[in-house]
Amino acid sequence: MPTATVQRANLIGAAYALAAVVCFSLNDVGIKFLSGSYALHQVVFIRACVGLVVFFGLIMPFAGGLAVLRTRRPLAHLLRGLCVVFANMCLFLGLAAMPIADATAIFFVSPLVITVFSVIFLGEVVGPRRWAAVAVGFAGVLVIVKPGTAAFQLASLFPVAAAVLYATLHMLTRKIGGTETAPTMAVYIQLTFLVASALFGLGLGHGHFAGQGHPSLDFLLRQWGPVAWGDVPLLLMLGVTGVLGGLFISQAYRLSEAAFAAPFEYVAMPMAIVWGVTVFGTWPDRTAWLGIALILGSGLYLLWRESAKDTRVIAGRTARRR
Repeated sequence: MPTATVQRANLIGAAYALAAVVCFSLNDVGIKFLSGSYALHQVVFIRACVGLVVFFGLIMPFAGGLAVLRTRRPLAHLLRGLCVVFANMCLFLGLAAMPIADATAIFFVSPLVITVFSVIFLGEVVGPRRWAAVAVGFAGVLVIVKPGTAAFQLASLFPVAAAVLYATLHMLTRKIGGTETAPTMAVYIQLTFLVASALFGLGLGHGHFAGQGHPSLDFLLRQWGPVAWGDVPLLLMLGVTGVLGGLFISQAYRLSEAAFAAPFEYVAMPMAIVWGVTVFGTWPDRTAWLGIALILGSGLYLLWRESAKDTRVIAGRTARRR
């Protein structure tokens, strides 16, 4: 594929990634806001129902109609769906117990894992400087998690698990992106959310195991209950941004190289800090700021390296043609 075509695809994919980040960031805020009142699987179930209504009513008619449901890779869609379901649930459980900025920062080990996975599973080339940036990013995660100290909490492992599952999701996206469209991938994720949350609700929605005294466990084990009218707009927002975010991020990793698109997701980090301060009244402490700086710095460096590499390649080819 010509270099100019690859570069254009990368830029379009990056734009989709940025749009997805906005949607996912709004989802994080909404989920954390509701985590003290509803069961996680109830919120996810309602979100999936709203998302599917939006998809079938507004997206599918412009994406090929019923043909969007046809797929050559049903098993891959199932695996992607399970990855994103459990990634979301792990992240949301972490958000229930942690400041939103801290949980988001830990989760942002995922673009670093994506970079690693892009080498292992996709055969993409990553140089020593980018490996160093990955190492710095992982160090930032350790600074925030504080393993082996009194400040360590098990809830901080939920975003780590979410990050690994999220990276796996995008490797699968790159694998099937040549034959599956972004709307097809998005609708099967929403269907997986619907089925998985319904099964969780049947198993845990009675609330018999609730009352553990930990925010994450209470969020997971709480009984399903009636929805307050004041929360309906928030639940509708979760459904709309959930399906759009899934659509945008699928398109991003279909079009661009995984190691190129991943750093653009770091825009969610400053957004999480803003939400934490303005909505939840939390401000990262000094240690968290250090970890955030390491993670954000490593991501920005990866982005700069990709941009510099593309510029050198294009300049070299232009010079040869002259």
